[in-house]
Amino acid sequence: MKAICVFCGSNPGRGPAYVEQAEQVGRLLASEGITLVYGGAGVGTMGAVSRAAMAAGGKVVGVIPRHLVEVERAPDDLHELHRVDTMHERKALMAELSDGFIALPGGLGTLEEFAEITTWSQLGLHTKPTGLLNVGGFYDHLLAFLDHAVAERFLRSQHRGLVLAAPTAEDLLHQMRGWQAPETPKWFDVPSGAVTDDGTRA
Repeated sequence: MKAICVFCGSNPGRGPAYVEQAEQVGRLLASEGITLVYGGAGVGTMGAVSRAAMAAGGKVVGVIPRHLVEVERAPDDLHELHRVDTMHERKALMAELSDGFIALPGGLGTLEEFAEITTWSQLGLHTKPTGLLNVGGFYDHLLAFLDHAVAERFLRSQHRGLVLAAPTAEDLLHQMRGWQAPETPKWFDVPSGAVTDDGTRA
């Protein structure tokens, strides 16, 4: 993997562990020669991961909507800072620039970004690994929800495997490197080979 997108928050979180893990991710990517792609902000865990990567000699690429440049204090010393018009453009460009995706602890924005990119994987729109950095069990309830969705037949067990998770950046990166995309269709009740509403074959 040459570049990894890190979804993270514009807030630092309640305790120091969240910022510390964000910094660890930045340093790890830099040490592995992996470009950090992120939301382009200088605040919260977004700022922490980018500053740590830069300080460790890594390449950092930010993507930020123009209306957030001042609000989120976009740094002017990144290797690349792409200013886009919308949040949709931000996510699309980050996806295009990245070979994998990591979500740090965060709020609704982080969850939405991670859910969308994982859904794209489920639909076969990309074959890039997606993982949660589960700092201090932050994502335990989300992982339990996904298990419940499998039990209730809203999610295939193979697609539950799209969401990798680990408590440390090193463990998560190791999982991502060994991951292979499943070839299982999303739909439960579509006969094999049938054409679905979007024109694809199950």
